[in-house]
Amino acid sequence: MRKATIFYNDIKAGQLIETDDGDYVFQYNTNYIKNYPKQFITFSMPVRKEGYTENRLFPFFEGLIPEGWLLNIATKNWKLNPNDRMGLLLACCQNCIGAVSVQPIIANDEA
Repeated sequence: MRKATIFYNDIKAGQLIETDDGDYVFQYNTNYIKNYPKQFITFSMPVRKEGYTENRLFPFFEGLIPEGWLLNIATKNWKLNPNDRMGLLLACCQNCIGAVSVQPIIANDEA
């Protein structure tokens, strides 16, 4: 299982999890729901208590992953499989252009 904390403008918005079964779960943080109920990270995922679950990486997070020559550089330098979308998200999207950033959670660290 791999996890990441999702930040929106330096505010902890939620957590993205890739389960051992290959599903993806995004859950907004309780404090974020309380303090920013109308500040969603994407139109397709409005702020709510219930988590979002998909059998593939959510399109919004897919869109954060580099493409083309930048993807080639990332996969070659970090020896990542271009099909490992969660791995690419964790490695390449810590300092994205825009409001959202992805910070990997290592082991039992609950950042």
